[in-house]
Amino acid sequence: MSSLHIDAAPGQIADTVLMPGDPLRARFVAHELLSQPEQINARRNMLGYTGTWNGAPVTVMGGGMGIPSTAIYVTELARHYGVRRIIRIGTCGGLGEVALGEVLLAQSGSTDSRINRMQFGGHDLSSCADFGLLRAAMDAATAQGVPARVAHVFSTDCFYDGDPQILDHLRRHRITGVEMETAGLYGLAMREGFSALAILTVTDLFDTDEHMPPAEREQGLIRMARLALACTGESGAR
Repeated sequence: MSSLHIDAAPGQIADTVLMPGDPLRARFVAHELLSQPEQINARRNMLGYTGTWNGAPVTVMGGGMGIPSTAIYVTELARHYGVRRIIRIGTCGGLGEVALGEVLLAQSGSTDSRINRMQFGGHDLSSCADFGLLRAAMDAATAQGVPARVAHVFSTDCFYDGDPQILDHLRRHRITGVEMETAGLYGLAMREGFSALAILTVTDLFDTDEHMPPAEREQGLIRMARLALACTGESGAR
């Protein structure tokens, strides 16, 4: 039986899911890197595909934009399909010493969203990556010659018109990436018992107003996906 927002049949979704926000990026990654990708979800046009990587099944599926959308798909993947690893592959804005095109391996996710507090009795939750996945991604980046660093990121609910002081707070706390999903993903991973990691390419720089061209964004997506695929055998999930 399928879940409310995913129409895949039991057994069609792999233990490991790579999750870009954009479903068209999911299709691109699946057809570019997986062997014999098969579409397993199209409900609400949130495309998902399962194929193999080095003989092991892997699913690539979009999660939408922002924590609420991501949380719906992540929760159903964990509860209805028994997914054990979810690796977000996405983009972020950069602060401080990071460069355009650099890959951030998100060690932790802070946020202005209340989702983790609502699930944690109103207290602050330290939402963190799975260490096994984080270490495997860093090892893969070194082996593949990908410029990457372990970093702290901030997940905001406001793409426009958020807290005007937030960038100053982030700089003060040495948070170098800004995006919209990681903190929610990590909080859900801790509650649902699966392993999670966010791998992010810096596509925009707040301090210099530099932006990555679209063609380079596609190259960055494939680079992140290769790092994620190199981690598919690593998990600290219970």
